[in-house]
Amino acid sequence: MLPQPFAPLRDAVAALARDAGAAILDVYRGAFDVQLKGDATPVTEADLRAHALLTRGLRALTPRLPVLSEEQAAAPYEVRRAWTRFWLVDPLDGTREFVNRTGEFSVNVALVEAGRPVFGVVHDPLAAVDYAGAPGAGAWRREGEGPWRPLRVAAPTDRTLRVLTSRSHAGGRTRAWLDRIATDWDVRTTARGSAIKACLVAAGEAHLYARLGPTSEWDTAASQAVLEAAGGVLRAIDGDAPLRYNKPDLRNPEFYAAWGPEAPHP
Repeated sequence: MLPQPFAPLRDAVAALARDAGAAILDVYRGAFDVQLKGDATPVTEADLRAHALLTRGLRALTPRLPVLSEEQAAAPYEVRRAWTRFWLVDPLDGTREFVNRTGEFSVNVALVEAGRPVFGVVHDPLAAVDYAGAPGAGAWRREGEGPWRPLRVAAPTDRTLRVLTSRSHAGGRTRAWLDRIATDWDVRTTARGSAIKACLVAAGEAHLYARLGPTSEWDTAASQAVLEAAGGVLRAIDGDAPLRYNKPDLRNPEFYAAWGPEAPHP
């Protein structure tokens, strides 16, 4: 269970995410090298600096909780299966967008308990915007140094459907699905990068996002917590169940994020 009052945890983790975001921007504003990991995904000095800051900060905040980060070798499942609670971190979600300098990347930090994300923070470094949420406690957004303001999903009020697509990963299957739903809806699409897409659904600024392609658990846990806390859903397309975490295989099934399960989805 999350501690009460909830605000100190939210603020402490958001501060860590902002520190990581500042380190990311230090690299982003200069020249940097790009390397490829074993799975052919890119990694930069920004990923590694943010990883170091977050893992050190979370271990200081909660010394007894393990931290699983994209930028470290995952503990084997024989070890992880005993974790009842742990931090799941993507220090720089949207590294391809970072490399391409679109500005659409985020810092994702989630607390996972019994396979479910029970708390999450998503920080947008370039926009200086934080999202936070815990199902049952609420969801919020903070812009710059302003106050936290509550978030709530919004269903369409007419036949206009605001759909977000991945800037780097929207392929032919996504386009075919959009063509199918366009027979019933006036579909307005916007391409965006990183976990911010699910947070925009949580804020009611978009209705739907579907990911028909590979992702990993650290890509979605934090934004799932925010979206569910705002009244929305992030669910596997096959089976229509919420995504689960700390699986033997850390890859996600294909999923959709929406204002509710009644939203059109693949």
